[in-house]
Amino acid sequence: MKNIDPKCKQCRRIGEKLFFKGERCLSAKCGLTRRNFIPGFHGPKAKGAPRRSDYGTQLIEKQKAKKQYILNEKQFRILFEKAAKKRGNTEELLLQLLELRLDNVVYRGGIAASRVEARQLVNHGHFTVNGRVVNIPSYKVKQGDVIKLKAKSTRSKKFIGLDAKLKKAQIPGWLNVSAEELSIKVLHEPAAKDLRVNFTPQIIVEFYSR
Repeated sequence: MKNIDPKCKQCRRIGEKLFFKGERCLSAKCGLTRRNFIPGFHGPKAKGAPRRSDYGTQLIEKQKAKKQYILNEKQFRILFEKAAKKRGNTEELLLQLLELRLDNVVYRGGIAASRVEARQLVNHGHFTVNGRVVNIPSYKVKQGDVIKLKAKSTRSKKFIGLDAKLKKAQIPGWLNVSAEELSIKVLHEPAAKDLRVNFTPQIIVEFYSR
């Protein structure tokens, strides 16, 4: 079921920024900055972080990952099961599957300010993958794929000044972004050193391995 709670309230419930609103999350307007306590009547009276059991800690880590990548429980479990069936480090493989989603690559490539915006842009058919329009946010890109903004979309007000924005963006090493071509190329699958997230994959693996 889709979570329709206000974005800032979801961050406050988790107790950590999930960056749903892009640059706003880094400003003084951030809901968690202004109201750094859990939602609800007793929230302002709460002292310190709530005590959690091992299960509660595992659940929170899973929730952080799910919410940031905008996945429901079924979608997230399917990705975990795919990672668990592969040979290799399940934690790293799970992160790779999350990071190689098309909406995430659009976000990591600096074209969108948040994954929420990236998903909307992909849904509206603004991008091609290797010359073919793809409007499925969960589409898995692979090494060598080139994601490019459609020629027609470059004339949209939404993308005015995008080339200048891309030149300033902090791009992970596994992607190559061309500000001139308004494109993102996947150089290779992200390795552990390329994956910086604010949740602990090991705890998520432990949760599903119970």
